[in-house]
Amino acid sequence: MSTLGKITRRTFVIGSAAITGGVLFGVYKYKQPYPNPLEKNLAQGETALTPYVLINANGVTIIAPRAEMGQGVKTTLAALVAEELDIDVQNVRIEHGVPSNAYYNAAVLEEGVPFPPQDTSSTAQMARDFMHVPAKFFGVQVTGGSSSTVDAFEKMRMAGATAREALLLAASAKLNVAKNTLSTDNGEVISKDGQRIAYTELASLAASVELPDDVKLKPKSEWKQLGRPIPRVDMVEKCTGTATFGIDVLQKDMLYATIKVNPHLGAKCHAFDANNAANMKGVKAILPLADVGAAVVATNTWYAFKAAEKIDFDWARTQYAQSTDELFESAIAAFNEEHQDSQNRDDGDVDPLIGAAGDATIHREYRAPLLAHATMEPMNATAIMKDGQLDVWVGTQMPTYALSEAARVSGIEAQNIRIHTTYLGGGFGRRLEMDFIVYAVMVAKQLEGTPVKVTWSREEDMTHDSYRPFAVARFKGVTQGKNISALDVKVSSPSVMESQMGRLGVSLPGPDSTIVQALWDQAYTIENYRVTGYRVPMGIPVSSWRSVGASQNGFFNESMIDELAIEANADPIEMRLSLITHQPTRNVLEAVANMANWGSDVAQNHGLGVALVTSFGVPVAEIVEVVNTPRGIKILNVYVAADVGLAIDSRNIEAQLISAVNFGLAGAMMGEITLLDGKVQQTNFHNYDAIRMHQVPVIHTKILENGERIRGIGEPGTPPAAPALANAIFAATGLRMREMPFNKHIQFV
Repeated sequence: MSTLGKITRRTFVIGSAAITGGVLFGVYKYKQPYPNPLEKNLAQGETALTPYVLINANGVTIIAPRAEMGQGVKTTLAALVAEELDIDVQNVRIEHGVPSNAYYNAAVLEEGVPFPPQDTSSTAQMARDFMHVPAKFFGVQVTGGSSSTVDAFEKMRMAGATAREALLLAASAKLNVAKNTLSTDNGEVISKDGQRIAYTELASLAASVELPDDVKLKPKSEWKQLGRPIPRVDMVEKCTGTATFGIDVLQKDMLYATIKVNPHLGAKCHAFDANNAANMKGVKAILPLADVGAAVVATNTWYAFKAAEKIDFDWARTQYAQSTDELFESAIAAFNEEHQDSQNRDDGDVDPLIGAAGDATIHREYRAPLLAHATMEPMNATAIMKDGQLDVWVGTQMPTYALSEAARVSGIEAQNIRIHTTYLGGGFGRRLEMDFIVYAVMVAKQLEGTPVKVTWSREEDMTHDSYRPFAVARFKGVTQGKNISALDVKVSSPSVMESQMGRLGVSLPGPDSTIVQALWDQAYTIENYRVTGYRVPMGIPVSSWRSVGASQNGFFNESMIDELAIEANADPIEMRLSLITHQPTRNVLEAVANMANWGSDVAQNHGLGVALVTSFGVPVAEIVEVVNTPRGIKILNVYVAADVGLAIDSRNIEAQLISAVNFGLAGAMMGEITLLDGKVQQTNFHNYDAIRMHQVPVIHTKILENGERIRGIGEPGTPPAAPALANAIFAATGLRMREMPFNKHIQFV
């Protein structure tokens, strides 16, 4: 990577020829850059050498090539460029851009290195930097893992700074004055005598200037937009209902479709009988979907839904576990050497201490169920295949894979396919999958020349997810005084990476770090400490769910630490602090304790519970306050402190923390997908409930900036919610929650 603050001209290429339509600026990564995706289909006279910033007669366009699914990334990434370009982000056009390996995410694989985030040694950093190499090799344009801002922070600022430098040099040549006598402000170059020239007037000339060896970034002290609340550029259209999500796409003469595929996930469809559906109102066609099911095409979505209910299917069965009990039995059966996947932490000598402790050893088991993503916008995609071309409109977190899958299914070359990435009505990892895109292309291929929108029913969506994996954790712990002398943690779970990447035809060798994520890599320095992950053989499909392995492992780890603190008659926060030497993590825990007045008298029937989880490099501490009422548990307040290293937009970070807390609470309180007779039982929100407005607590946030580098925030607020709630329930009632969802054992009001 380049040195932060400057970059040599060899890393950037600015236009070398005058243009009449526009000029593109951007940043090439590494020695062999991917081809510029914007060179395709340029209007006459336009020049496209680099991928991030377009300036033409219509103004400035910034390419922010990460999916906007409510996390504010469209605003944040554009602001990185706009800050260095000296233009208000509210005054630019922002586009997602086409699928391209040039927009690969270099930071997304960093979480997989075998070094905890608190390790800032040169070896650890070298390993993180090395992960950028396979990231570029795969060329995956992906939104996820709280990596978008981390990946973009330097390179998109450099794109803006380079564009600004070219414009200054162009103005210098145009006015015949020294460049150092010029300044920029809000889309204009300003001369010493007050003359102002709009960027749009300088674009053609800027394409031909030669840059100096170094382009410098603004110091933080000169930031005008970054580091303070930035109004969301998508706020007005989303509040007025004018934003275009995938489900809002309209095309002339469009038909509407839905799909029915095997409820035994991963199995085939032997045959189907559509006689009862073919002549129903509005039905235009009933089409096979390879050997997995069928699609109903109609004049509107409702007609398609109703007709799909009337088709009789002969479904094949799966060979994996057919019930929830069998799933957990498979997890328990995997606790053996044959299925050991990793042992990233093995400090000291655990076995002799646990053996010597005998009956004093604490033995506990925790469980977490399958969970659905349950996005508010059900899975959908619109496609048209015509004249050897394919267009797909879809909300996706991986447009490059969407492109390759569309090419595979359609038989059309990738260069003749256009993926139009819309807003996403929720993602949480679900829109990393390709199934809803594949089915839409299958339908479009059979209806060549006709645009068709394929929308899943909520029932099809809920029962055909790739779920957060079920997991079982077991631990043995020994306390000495008010501390932990030995701790042995084991977790058994299916592999998210094996399942998710396997569906894309990618095999990843070695252990899956997500199985033990947020267990082995926490900031606790226990002298005798071992964490072992076990991989359950593949069965029901699983995938990334907001915060991935940390969502269940945070619950396991922080409930376990709380149990050990209670056993040792120690204050849960004081015990945690005694085990942590990493100062930014200590600061987070101390901050949340101060926010909640931890240690003060607690009202009768009230309870406070704390949890501290580091995920995606971000330490987040949460304290939940509950009251035990005659009708059940009421969550009153949640206090949250998080260290993001550098806060680009504090208001957006606060919004993401609030969202993550509610997401985590919902999963802990009532989230559960169960399996019976090989099929998912939950079909809609009536039996897969979500946290309701009257149950949502007051959430108080504090954002710290003591970490070693900038971090993302979309996922890290979720993992502490479940254990903090469990620990609060124990404090208020004496009941220990060791299994999610908690409403199996208590009521919430």
